[in-house]
Amino acid sequence: MNSLWSQTTDRPEFETLKSDIKTDVLIIGGGICGILCGYMLKSVGIDCVIAEADKICGGVTQNTTAKITLQHGLIYDKMISRFGEEYAALYMMSQQAALDKYREMCKKIDCDYKECDAYVYSLNDRKKIEKEVAAYNKLNYSAIFTDKLTIPVSVAGAVCVKNQAQFHSLKFLYTIAKDLNIYENTRVTELVPGGAATEHGNIFAERIVVATHFPFLNKHGMYFLKMYQHRSYVIGLENAPDVKGMYIDESGKGLSFRNYGDLLLLGGGSHRTGKKGGNWRELSEFAKKNYPNVKEKFRWATQDCMTLDDIPYIGRYSENTHALYVATGFNKWGMSSSMVAAMLLTDILQGKYSEYENVYSPSRSVLRPQLVLNIAESMAGLLRPTAPRCPHMYCALKYNPQEHTWDCSCHGSRFSESGELLNNPANADKK
Repeated sequence: MNSLWSQTTDRPEFETLKSDIKTDVLIIGGGICGILCGYMLKSVGIDCVIAEADKICGGVTQNTTAKITLQHGLIYDKMISRFGEEYAALYMMSQQAALDKYREMCKKIDCDYKECDAYVYSLNDRKKIEKEVAAYNKLNYSAIFTDKLTIPVSVAGAVCVKNQAQFHSLKFLYTIAKDLNIYENTRVTELVPGGAATEHGNIFAERIVVATHFPFLNKHGMYFLKMYQHRSYVIGLENAPDVKGMYIDESGKGLSFRNYGDLLLLGGGSHRTGKKGGNWRELSEFAKKNYPNVKEKFRWATQDCMTLDDIPYIGRYSENTHALYVATGFNKWGMSSSMVAAMLLTDILQGKYSEYENVYSPSRSVLRPQLVLNIAESMAGLLRPTAPRCPHMYCALKYNPQEHTWDCSCHGSRFSESGELLNNPANADKK
């Protein structure tokens, strides 16, 4: 189903590539990350081309909840414990820089930008919340503990961070995309010496950025082991109250809330792609119980790439690749992290030093507990003696009766009932 965002704005159209072309930088993928990268590169005078396999913002980008915040769950206490205060402070600074850049750009773009407070709440663990507030304090950032929320959920506590933001993501992206060099319906089929091949011509480029949500090149980077995909659901409700902020459950399995105009966007029902979850049923049941007078006007679903350590991969595709870069693994926070990626990659491609480069390095250690789980899931998918199978790495697909799709629990590719590719990393339809 189409999201609220895609149904409330007009999408610009771009030509399909029909012959060989040459550019300084090729960006593969026309979602939020690819468009922001193109915008930032153009702003510093670097010639670039964006090649999108379908329509811009037609994948995961159009299905966001469109929150712009540096509050990414209860991440800062964990980050300080794993990597130290300096590392956590750099992550926070980069995300704040992204928020500041949106604030600056949205002054000139009609995209329903609105600043509001953001909350991460816990249903039953007050201590977790107190530790996260303490982590913010260590990083010299203001955060407030509260247990009084305007949502119909009983909580042990919540972290409140002020002056975060929300917007209409597609109004914003379609505006900045109009002046970029974009080719739609132009699928990159493979990399070739000096560039990339598409179905109707080659794009020769000195450098390439892979911004395809989940990287499609298996030969380098081992992203099929370093990430998995997680699916979540949203319903848009009429006649619901204004919750006066943005809210999300720290567990990753609970509910999120935000308003847009006279609508309440209720999110949740999450699960690993290819597994069972609460989906829209969970949301509808909650709405019926707690908001009995509402009417469901929209429903949609999305999925996110989850990394081993909750930090995106932004930088060189791998240690062994030259002039090839990547931005992926935004862990459900693609609005702010896509802007971070665009700013960081623009610095890297200009040869500038960035203090954030090591924080997001795709070549950092993979020795995390999640790696073992990802390997186990991949092996189970490969060894499962059932058909059909995913063309990406031949894992078995599972039928999703709620969305009427075939889903891969190994790496998150999804296909329609008739076999049409819906979500990568697969780059071909199911046979």
